[in-house]
Amino acid sequence: MATKSTFQVESTLTDRYQTTIPSNVRKALGLNKHDKIQYTIQPNGQVILSRAEQPENDPLLGQFLSFIAQDITNNPQHIQAISSDYFHRVNSLVADIEFDINAPLSDQDE
Repeated sequence: MATKSTFQVESTLTDRYQTTIPSNVRKALGLNKHDKIQYTIQPNGQVILSRAEQPENDPLLGQFLSFIAQDITNNPQHIQAISSDYFHRVNSLVADIEFDINAPLSDQDE
């Protein structure tokens, strides 16, 4: 009969209270980039770390997209093509900006 082995690992908190999940914990939980983690805090102070269940759809996004679709259906006269000048102007404003949508916010932005 196979038994599950237990192990302990540590990680360090940064100045911003962030940490890296050790690779053997990520493997044990089957975590990938952008997955969510659930923390269950027990009455005795122990914390159980587990992989959070991912919802199938974002209900707010679905409602927003439905609103947009309904508005387009009800008001097709409001739809206008943007000019190439406007497109190029916007593109010139953001062309050199690099960002990582998954990067944590700075203390100023939180």
